[in-house]
Amino acid sequence: MQSALDALLSGTARDPVRHALGLDALDHQLRPFLPPGLAAHARLANVADGRLVFLVDSPVWHARLRLASDDLLDAARSVGLEVREVAIRTTSQPINPQARAPTRAGIVRTPGPAAQEAFRAALEALNEPDSGNGHG
Repeated sequence: MQSALDALLSGTARDPVRHALGLDALDHQLRPFLPPGLAAHARLANVADGRLVFLVDSPVWHARLRLASDDLLDAARSVGLEVREVAIRTTSQPINPQARAPTRAGIVRTPGPAAQEAFRAALEALNEPDSGNGHG
């Protein structure tokens, strides 16, 4: 079986499935070189023309990846890639939906009755007219 790098650099890169599998494997190789917390918000999207192309899911992660680009380039070169720059694209979609959804099996949790009552009481307190509390 070919390595991820071999698949990307050989003629098999023309096969979209093998190319995607190669990118996925390379993404896993480079992931440990990302700063803590960034890995869940960044993904290798392509390697082309001496460029690593990453997707991130917010401008904050874009900035953090930009700061880490030199280390990432060194890591990519250490696995045999001839790259000279990192291109970063920001998407509005989450890179890793499971990282953003702490619920199980897609179940959305709603606040319990006590929390709902406390929220209602807080809203009512905010909407009550000023009753001589010394402000105003």
